[in-house]
Amino acid sequence: MQITVTDAASKWFQTEVGLEPGDGMKFYGKVYGKTPVHEGFSMAMVPDKEPDRPVAETEKDGIKYFVNYGDAWFFEGYDFVIDYDPQTDEPIYQYVAQPEA
Repeated sequence: MQITVTDAASKWFQTEVGLEPGDGMKFYGKVYGKTPVHEGFSMAMVPDKEPDRPVAETEKDGIKYFVNYGDAWFFEGYDFVIDYDPQTDEPIYQYVAQPEA
């Protein structure tokens, strides 16, 4: 699994969430909701500077974006792209199917 954060998304997290270099953002699955690839679960995020056995991690503008081991099930089989939608002024999330081995 790979995480990609676009420049526009990084700027949004810095401006709207107040993330600064050295900070981090954890992504995970939670009960209830829906994503394009999950029924009954939605994606959640929380500022967190300390990854716990990350299965995927990337750094953009000095900020870590990651998924921990315990949440790998939610993203299994997908790369995770974090982008920004200027019409809604919110991040958008894409789950890109990984090629089968």
